[in-house]
Amino acid sequence: MTAHDNHNHGVEPASGGCGGHAPKADDLATANSDDVTECLVMPGTPVIKTQAEEAGLYRDYRGERYWFCCAACGPLFDADPDRYANAA
Repeated sequence: MTAHDNHNHGVEPASGGCGGHAPKADDLATANSDDVTECLVMPGTPVIKTQAEEAGLYRDYRGERYWFCCAACGPLFDADPDRYANAA
């Protein structure tokens, strides 16, 4: 079990994402490629930047912005930002 699994609050991860928080396929298909990134805490989980910002699922760290797939990822990033920022 990963640290992230402890924060899913009983929600089983969906395939390819954390707790089903990955964007809808239709949203990904219509999103501008510059608006799509990957969650650093849950690698492989796509994030639409504008949706993440609307939901407050991002952090600014050392002049860079990082977007997350769900609310559980922000606190994990906060606990060790260099670990995730250096993986980018």
